[in-house]
Amino acid sequence: MSKSQTKKVNPWAWIPTLYFAEGLPYVAVMTISVILYKRLGISNTDIALYTGWLYLPWVIKPFWSPFVDLIKTKRWWTITMQWILAISLAGIAFSIPTPFFFQLTLAVFWIVGFTSATHDIAADGFYMHALTEHEQSLYVGIRSTFYRVATVAGQGLLVIIAGLIETGTGLDPAILEVQASPTYSNNLTLPTFNNMAVDTGKTAHFIYSEPVVKAGVAVSNDSTDIKTRISALEKEVKRSNISNNFVPSERETKASIRKEENSFTTWVRNTFGEKREKASALTENIVVVGVRLSKAPEQGEARILNVRFKDGDQSIKLEQNTLSTRFEFTSKNWDKPAYLLFRIDPKIKGTTAATFEGASGNIPFAWMIVFIVLSVFFLIVSIYHGWVLPKPKSDRASTDITAQNILKEFLQTFKSFFTKKQAFTAILFMLLYRLPEAQLVKLINPFLLDPIDKGGLGLTTGQVGFVYGTIGIIGLTIGGIIGGIVAAKGGLKKWLWPMAWSMSLTCLTFIYLSYFQDHSMLTVNICVFIEQFGYGFGFTAYMLYLIYFSEGEHKTAHYAICTGFMALGMMLPGMSAGWLQETIGYRHFFIWTIICCAATIAVCAFIKIDPNFGKKIETQEE
Repeated sequence: MSKSQTKKVNPWAWIPTLYFAEGLPYVAVMTISVILYKRLGISNTDIALYTGWLYLPWVIKPFWSPFVDLIKTKRWWTITMQWILAISLAGIAFSIPTPFFFQLTLAVFWIVGFTSATHDIAADGFYMHALTEHEQSLYVGIRSTFYRVATVAGQGLLVIIAGLIETGTGLDPAILEVQASPTYSNNLTLPTFNNMAVDTGKTAHFIYSEPVVKAGVAVSNDSTDIKTRISALEKEVKRSNISNNFVPSERETKASIRKEENSFTTWVRNTFGEKREKASALTENIVVVGVRLSKAPEQGEARILNVRFKDGDQSIKLEQNTLSTRFEFTSKNWDKPAYLLFRIDPKIKGTTAATFEGASGNIPFAWMIVFIVLSVFFLIVSIYHGWVLPKPKSDRASTDITAQNILKEFLQTFKSFFTKKQAFTAILFMLLYRLPEAQLVKLINPFLLDPIDKGGLGLTTGQVGFVYGTIGIIGLTIGGIIGGIVAAKGGLKKWLWPMAWSMSLTCLTFIYLSYFQDHSMLTVNICVFIEQFGYGFGFTAYMLYLIYFSEGEHKTAHYAICTGFMALGMMLPGMSAGWLQETIGYRHFFIWTIICCAATIAVCAFIKIDPNFGKKIETQEE
C-alpha cells in the first residue's frame, strides 16, 4: 500500500527526535517528579500517594484516542501537544520556588501527563501515516531505541544537571566515603562527635562524625540479638531525626497484616515447588553516620543538606525509602547530629567502597533549571517538527464534525476495532505473546540478587546494575534494531516465527543459570545478553503486528487500543509472578515460563498476516 506525500523527507530527519520527545515527558512525570519532591522535602507517604496516580493518563488514553483520529490531523496534534508540553514544563519550573509548589506542580504534572499521553497517540498514528509498510518495519527498532535513549537521558542526564547545580551553589559539598569488608565489624549505636565546639571560621560547612567509615558486611545468620539491635537502631535514627526537626514527621500508616498461607498456595508448593533445604537468610548489615553544621546560620535562615550516592560500589546503599536524606539545619538544631543510615550488601566478598556527597545548594533553583531545559527542548523540537515533519495525504481529519457525529464516530471506532477480522485472535495475541517475558521481567533482578541458598545467583547490587542495567539494555537495543532491519527485508509474516521462537527459547538461559548457580560474571553477562537480545528481537514482531492490525480508517485510535491490551498483557501476569516464584522456587518458576512459551507459539499459529506487509515493494518507492 503506497502513501503519497506532498514532500519526501528522510525518516532519519524526524523519527529519532519524535520518539525522543515522546519518551521525555513520560520520564518527567513518572521518575523525575519523584526525585524532585524527595529533594524538596515532601514525605515518602505523600510522594507515593500522589505521584502514583500520575500514571492514569497512559492507562486510559485509548478512551480519547478516537478524538485524535477524528479532529484535525495527527501532524497537527503532534506539534500542538509539543507546544503545550513546552508551556506546561515552563509552568512547573516557575511553580517550584512558590510557597505552595507541591499542589501547583502536581496540578501541572497532571496536564503534562494527559498531554504526553495524547502526544503518544498522535505520534504513533503519524508514524503509520507518514511511512510505507516497508519503512514502518525498517524503523520500528530505531523508534524504540530513541525512546529508550530519552528514558536514560531523563533519569540520568537531567538528574546529573540538577545535582551539579546543587553542588555548585551553597556551601562546599560534604564528601563521605563508606568502606565495606568482611573483616570489619560494626558498632550498632548512634555515633557521636568528638568535638562539638562552635567553629570560629567565617564560612560554615558540614561535618561528618567520621569522614571515612568502615562497615562490616555479613551479620551472623541466626543471631536474633543482632537483628533486634539493627531494627532498634533503625527506629532510633528515624526518631532522632524527627525529634530534632531535621525532617518532617511522616504520617503513620497501618502495618500490613501477614495473612496465613491458604490451602491453594500450600497445594501448589507441595505439588510443584522445589525440594530445597531451608537455609538461614543472610542479614543485611547497617552502619550509621552523623552529620552536623559547623556554625549556626543566621536567625530565620535554613541550610538544606541533601546526601546522595556519588560513585563507587552500589552494593553500599544509602537508605532513602523509609528514611529521609534531606536535612534542614536552622539556628535551633545546627549543633545536633542528623543521622544517615547505610545498608551493606551481605554478599560482598572483599574490600570495596562508595563515595557519597552532601550538597547544600539552591535546590529549588536547580530543579527549576532542569524544567526550563525541558521546556526549551520542547520549544525547539516543536518548531523543528513544524518544519521537518512530512504532510502525508492519508493524514486527514474528518470533514463532517458535529457533536452528534463525534459521538457516533467515537462509538463506531470501538465497534470497528472489535468487529475487525480476527479481532478475538488479535486480542489473544496481544495478551499472550509476551506471557513468558511478562512474568520473567519481574523476577530477573530478584533472581540475580538473591543468595545461592535461596536459589538466586548471589550477585551484589553493583553487579546487577551492570549486568541488567548495562549489558541487558545493550542486548535489548541491538535485538530491536536487527529485528527491524530483517523484518523490513522479508516482511512480518516471514519473520514472525523466528521472532516468536527468539522470544521463547532465550528464556532457557535462566533455567541454565538457576540449575548451575556457580557462574563467573562473564557467563551471567552472556546469558542476560542472549535473553534480552532475544526479547528485543522478538518484540519487533509484536510491535509490527499492532501496526498491522491497526491499519484502516481509524488506525490511530485502533493502535492506542492495541497498546492498552499490550499494557494489560504485561500487568496481569506480572502481578502473580512474585507469588508463584516464592511458592515453587526459581528453578521451577523458570521452567514454568518456558511452558508459557507454548502460549506465545500457539497464538502465532492462528493469526493471519499479509505476506507483503512490511516488505520493500518497488511500487512503493516510485
